[in-house]
Amino acid sequence: GELFRGIDAAEDVYYVHSYYAEPNHLATAESQYIVPFAAAMQKDNFFSTQFHPEKSAATGERILKNFLEL
Repeated sequence: GELFRGIDAAEDVYYVHSYYAEPNHLATAESQYIVPFAAAMQKDNFFSTQFHPEKSAATGERILKNFLEL
């Protein structure tokens, strides 16, 4: 989606939580650590990420920039 414009699928982001959302129809990004999980979701104009964009270096900065430009 637009939130990940300019981001390569191989780029890393910072995760810290032990909980997760299962992959579902709202997932705009998925990742895997032991099991697959929804890394980001969107419904209408609501966005969520499982990772911390603010702690994800240049990749996170790009995601936040993309969000501000929506």
